[in-house]
Amino acid sequence: MIDQAEKLRRIVNKHNSEPTNNSNNNILSDKIAIAKKAKVITVTSGKGGVGKTNITVNLAISLSQKGYRVVIIDADLGLSNIDVIFGIVPKYTLLDSIKNDMSIMDILCDGPNNIKFISGGSGVQELIHLDNSSLDSFIANMSILDQIADYILIDTGAGLSDTVMNFVISADEVVLVVTPEPTSITDAYALVKTVSNIKKDCSINVLINRADNENEAKKVFNNFSMVSERFLGLKLESLGYLPFDQSFIKAVKQQKPYLLCYPNNATSKLINEVADTLIEKDVNINPLKQSGIKGFINRFVGLFTNK
Repeated sequence: MIDQAEKLRRIVNKHNSEPTNNSNNNILSDKIAIAKKAKVITVTSGKGGVGKTNITVNLAISLSQKGYRVVIIDADLGLSNIDVIFGIVPKYTLLDSIKNDMSIMDILCDGPNNIKFISGGSGVQELIHLDNSSLDSFIANMSILDQIADYILIDTGAGLSDTVMNFVISADEVVLVVTPEPTSITDAYALVKTVSNIKKDCSINVLINRADNENEAKKVFNNFSMVSERFLGLKLESLGYLPFDQSFIKAVKQQKPYLLCYPNNATSKLINEVADTLIEKDVNINPLKQSGIKGFINRFVGLFTNK
């Protein structure tokens, strides 16, 4: 499946670079242009402390190692930690793009493995207060990301705030991080319930983190999925699991992503399998359903203005 995904991307890039000489080629070019929009994936959780940011960073590393261009947007308003894990202090944030009209290219930070990241800071809150003209300008600026990224991972805050919910509902895909602890499962269910009240067709992928073993992870997911489908009418997808691994703590202390510290560990293999699953979901996707960062921002802001 991974070969298929990489082959698809080569085909897209090849066609995009070829001149169009007839109407059929023009139609193909239009389709390819749509397909090139970045896929926006929100990584979220019902409660804090479940490893969400670590998972975001390492998924980004894995996707990058497979040849994909990745941008991370750190949208955790309270505890932005992407820069901490990378050991990099951003010079600018999303707020500089909104308030000071800086180009999105100027606020992008270089992370490891060719990853780019943006510190959201208070810019996320400012975004929802922009007038139409300023919002149009900001969206045009952010649309550049569709040309430089295949995947945009958004690391949200934890919980059920309007901002977190709108990030979840607006994304092309959602990765919901859950641990086997009852509080994590309960809060994750509350998040899914809130989402189901607004968007029944939201694509939510559940990743069980810090499980004792695969059997425990499967049991947690199966019970969670069964209850969600029975009482909320929302079917969840499994992204597998990651075990409790002390090496994650060691990697954070080194301010280096786990995959780069321990590339040959069993957990690294599982992280790569999670990334593979996300890639496989793209192979047969209808490009019209993937609206890129521009569509994401329009949906995100629209959810606030429609309330």
